[in-house]
Amino acid sequence: MNGGSAPGRPRKAGAPARGPVRLGPRSVAALVLVSLTGLIAIGWPLFADASSAVTTHAADAPWFFAALLPLLIAVVVATIADCGMDAKAVAMLGVLAAVGAALRPLGAGTAGLEPMFFLMVLSGRVLGPGFGFVLGAVTMFASALLTGGVGPWMPVQMLAMGWFTMGAGLLPGPVRLRGRAELLMLSAYGFLAAFAYGTVTNLYGWVTVGGLGTGISFAPGDPVHENLVRFLAYVLATSLGWDLGRAALTVVLTLTVGGTLLKALRRATRRANFEAQVTFGAPEEPPPGEAPHRTYVTYEAK
Repeated sequence: MNGGSAPGRPRKAGAPARGPVRLGPRSVAALVLVSLTGLIAIGWPLFADASSAVTTHAADAPWFFAALLPLLIAVVVATIADCGMDAKAVAMLGVLAAVGAALRPLGAGTAGLEPMFFLMVLSGRVLGPGFGFVLGAVTMFASALLTGGVGPWMPVQMLAMGWFTMGAGLLPGPVRLRGRAELLMLSAYGFLAAFAYGTVTNLYGWVTVGGLGTGISFAPGDPVHENLVRFLAYVLATSLGWDLGRAALTVVLTLTVGGTLLKALRRATRRANFEAQVTFGAPEEPPPGEAPHRTYVTYEAK
């Protein structure tokens, strides 16, 4: 029981600056596990010999998705266990995923202009890496259903978008850095990470369409460094312009409307008070002759 608080009223713990949803040890373990699984699933053909069936990634996709889905659930469960995410956090996850999925068709098929990426950067920044990873994967899944983009590439897109959004949550200064400096940092991250997203998804597609007999196609069994040189040439020849459009739009939207959206997301996070814990104060024994004290509830932020 805290004697300085009024009975029956919430207590503000000095109104500290709100940071992102915390990443605890169980969340870290779940994220490491899902990331390692994804890296192995995407990159194993580079290390396979020529006799391996490395051109059948499309057949691997259902198994990859079957492995990815429970691991994503494990990330959610671990995040709930670590920081007490409740129905309000899940509701915000659903709203942001729906908005992101709705933004994707606005630029689909137009020089890589995909406005959902800037929303993922800002959301990951405010809500943290664990929440951001789940948000990115769920958003990509919802957008694939909305646009009809369901195929063997979808699990990799989900994983890459999860990494993309998680990276924004790992950037420095989540509580103290504000204003123009923060927007410039997020813009730089969005620009580079947009290319990284394209590289990951291209790698998966490149080993799938190998054996075309060109100088930039994947050659099963060749040394890794030789295949990586071919892959670089493949990216420059096929997707550099698309990735550049995605990166440029992310920078423009972050610098123009990012400040307003960051404030709105942080305000919503404060009002949702994801990490608030309800504690019940035990009544103290009153001195002889005095009426017993009342038991009351206090709300404390972690």
